[in-house]
Amino acid sequence: MSVRSVFKRAGVAAGALAVSAVLVGSAFGCTAMMAGKKATVDGSTMVSHTADGWYDHRLQIIPGRKWDNGATAPVYKNLCYQTIPIKPLDKVGEIPQVEETYTYFNVGYPFMNEHKLMIGEATWGGREELYCDNGWMMIEMLEVFALQRAKTAREAITVMGSLAEKYGYGDAGEGLCIADGDEVWLFEIAGPGPLWTSDNGKPGAVWVAARIPDDEVSVIANRSRIGRVDFDDDENYMYSSNVKTFAKEMGWWKEGEEFLFNKAYMPAEDYAYSPVCSRREWRALDLMAPSLKLKSTEAQYPLSIKPDRKVSAKDLMTINRDHYQGTPYDLAKTKAGGPFECPVLYRPNRDQKPEGTEHTYWERNISIFRCSYSHVAQSWSDLPDPVGGVLWFGLDQPLTTVYVPVFCGVTEVPESWATGMRHKMDRNSAWWAFNFVSNWATVKWNYMIVDIAAEQEKFESRFLAEVPKLRDEAAEVYGKDPSKAVAMVTDYTNEAMEVVEARWWALGDELVGKYSDGYVMTDEGSQEGAGYPTWWLKDVGFGATSNPSDPK
Repeated sequence: MSVRSVFKRAGVAAGALAVSAVLVGSAFGCTAMMAGKKATVDGSTMVSHTADGWYDHRLQIIPGRKWDNGATAPVYKNLCYQTIPIKPLDKVGEIPQVEETYTYFNVGYPFMNEHKLMIGEATWGGREELYCDNGWMMIEMLEVFALQRAKTAREAITVMGSLAEKYGYGDAGEGLCIADGDEVWLFEIAGPGPLWTSDNGKPGAVWVAARIPDDEVSVIANRSRIGRVDFDDDENYMYSSNVKTFAKEMGWWKEGEEFLFNKAYMPAEDYAYSPVCSRREWRALDLMAPSLKLKSTEAQYPLSIKPDRKVSAKDLMTINRDHYQGTPYDLAKTKAGGPFECPVLYRPNRDQKPEGTEHTYWERNISIFRCSYSHVAQSWSDLPDPVGGVLWFGLDQPLTTVYVPVFCGVTEVPESWATGMRHKMDRNSAWWAFNFVSNWATVKWNYMIVDIAAEQEKFESRFLAEVPKLRDEAAEVYGKDPSKAVAMVTDYTNEAMEVVEARWWALGDELVGKYSDGYVMTDEGSQEGAGYPTWWLKDVGFGATSNPSDPK
């Protein structure tokens, strides 16, 4: 019996069901981007992430500290789901603690530490034979350890790779975009299969990492993106010792063939043209380099490209908000978008779909309604740590949020941004302010999004203008009084969060009053009938009665 057959037979019900659920959901998961320091307008490295699912949105700062000899660190599963009451933390064990851990910022997928190390995430699923229920390490747990123990992207990859190999990786295939002030890397990891145990002497994970060139940009959207691996280039590639041998044992690659990581470890249908994932890859790359004239139906795109012009944090925010505007894929401009051109389309259950469309989905936008939070993170190598990293953080879906700057030296955030559950409306939680506005906007989208976009622009243009000045001023102050510089960026971040949150609650109330009962209320106190567009009235058969035999 082949190794592959043994692995397939060993994929017992629990593991098979678990990976099936992850794989089905992965196509609807996160989008993340990367930009090298020579590809950006301000010399920062950048990564981004849209956390597209029910993930912990609470922004919590976990202080670093020194540890006694013999201390241990707990390892959990379900860490990213801690606003879901039915998914409690599952402690699977403990590992030796390091001498000192660094302060990091925790959300569903932890994304920043005090040394301006930044991370974005995107699931890619992988082959079902890779799932390992015995593995302790989930992707968010690896992120925690990386941010606690590493200062650079290379160090983070080494930390995560070694821990996953030793203790086993128990998650679906995952990709992490990792940036320090100098370098940007894409790290991809998958499990060792259901037969792996911690005492069998084999690596508990398969992983590879590729450096994104300084003058290029990249994107990952729920498919493995690393193809060719140059095993002689230690400067630009890192990998586990079993990355080729395991693929060979499983029959996914053989000697004499070119080794492509994504082809070996993704199912064939994911490696081929996969519009729910590859369309987002195309869109992000095409927006940054339209001169390449990339086709929207290609099976694979280059891992990274040179943008036509250097990109900014604002550019990545704009891409996070994209729903294929101006392309044939914009469902807001079809019947699906309804009379008010709404790009928010919910996922139908399989038993609701028309016959023959069970495996068909809506066009998958980059910005989607179920996003818990998103970010665009920047890191500068030539600035002191507390002021040299800024993460632009937005709650709920990108289209209707405001990106607020959070410096990596910040020591606290408002309680409303660090608390709150998701199954009950809570006016003490900032997340609900943004979620309410987003949901109410679907009632009359093409009207309300104009008001929302105006408020976004007001705040973000102000922050984008003020942050570089504050950053440079705080860097100068840091040389004389580090604590004062930390206080400066902490105060700024907290004020920005409080002002934006208050305005978004007020905006929600204003939208309810302005767009009520199908009318648009004017400032003067009159009402205007919005009605419906003629094309839509024709399409729904306006003028027909409920009973065709009745006189009209």
